[in-house]
Amino acid sequence: MNDGFAHQLRLDSIRDGDRLDLIADDDERRDIAKRLGLGAVDGVEAHACLSRKGGQVRAEGRLVASLVQSCVVTGAPVAAHIDEPFALIFRPELQASPDDEIELGAADCDTVFYEGGTIDLGGAIADTLALSLDPYPRSAEADAALKEAGVISEAEASPFAVLAQLKKGLDS
Repeated sequence: MNDGFAHQLRLDSIRDGDRLDLIADDDERRDIAKRLGLGAVDGVEAHACLSRKGGQVRAEGRLVASLVQSCVVTGAPVAAHIDEPFALIFRPELQASPDDEIELGAADCDTVFYEGGTIDLGGAIADTLALSLDPYPRSAEADAALKEAGVISEAEASPFAVLAQLKKGLDS
């Protein structure tokens, strides 16, 4: 996926043990925030070590980001910090006909396919960031807003809580 954090690397320039530090500038952070629907991205850094075997490139490292998401309940800003390792494998695009079924296993989930003689490490890092986000960020006010709207918690909706309420009604 193309984005504002693209960092194209030519395959013929990649050597085993190459280390790269990618740090998003202001424009790249704005592009990432827009693409991912975030309130703001205050920082994105990726530190990677590369290795290459033929047309396959492995990038292992750490992704660190500071950003602001919107609370799924109130819409209020929720600050988030991502700090996690990543391991990506870049492989040449599979040559298959449109009718061929391609099955990917769990080990293929962090595989990025490329065409030509370059890989986009920055784009893959931005995709990794997208997958690292909390899908349901909640502000401190979320529980109160849900309660006010009449939404009960999972604990209150559990079968045991319902039975306790029934028992309480029978004891009255």
